[in-house]
Amino acid sequence: MGIVNVTPDSFSDGGRFLATDDAVAHGHTLLDQGADLLDIGGESTRPGATRPLVADELARVVPVIETLAQEGATLSVDTMRPEVAEAALKAGAKIVNDVSGGLADPGILKVAADHGATYVIMHWRGHSTEMQSQDHLVYAHGVVATVKEELEQRIEAARAAGIYDDKIVIDPGLGFSKTADDNWRLLAGVEEFHKLGFPVLIGASRKTFLGRLLAAPDGTLRPVTERENAHDAITVFLAQRGVWATRVHDVRAAKDALAAAMKLETIR
Repeated sequence: MGIVNVTPDSFSDGGRFLATDDAVAHGHTLLDQGADLLDIGGESTRPGATRPLVADELARVVPVIETLAQEGATLSVDTMRPEVAEAALKAGAKIVNDVSGGLADPGILKVAADHGATYVIMHWRGHSTEMQSQDHLVYAHGVVATVKEELEQRIEAARAAGIYDDKIVIDPGLGFSKTADDNWRLLAGVEEFHKLGFPVLIGASRKTFLGRLLAAPDGTLRPVTERENAHDAITVFLAQRGVWATRVHDVRAAKDALAAAMKLETIR
């Protein structure tokens, strides 16, 4: 899943693809590099980010989705808002990637159900301005078991809204109300999420826990654009464990790593 951030303030590439033409061109680049689908988002969800107005989010994502959908791309809209999900699905998106799992606005569940869209339920405990507050970082039964339990609750909410099981994808939400250690535990325990019976999406690309792993001796985090090698190792690890998709910034690097791993699998 190639990432197209149509935002001025995303942590990795904020502002680079804010103009519609730039976002569409970036989508073309990711598809040429081998992306299977594109995730188009108009709201940064990095810690501390301020939410855009609904009108601004719509203006950012809908023209990009319309253009790429007309060209035959498979598209996901990364949004927590039912208004944006509705417009994006009408414009040609097929997937709603809701980082809040319906908690930010339950109306988005009905939108996904009414359109028969695939709906990604991510584990979430609060908006960007509050998600790293101390009370959101407590996992009473361990992070893997607790995230699994809370995802089950959101799955039931999606079902109650009319979303069928074959349209549900789950995401443990790396970096959202999680410490670096939590993120590593979720990755190592990813097979536990398969037990819920749904495809699993993972978004680890360029996130802070990788910057901490690769930090300089003085503690300075590795810059976001220099974390790709570590992320590619994670991508291979996840593919070998049956993850449905990984959400990535650098599609070519991820595809290259997967190609090498797959070649080795054919020889064994």
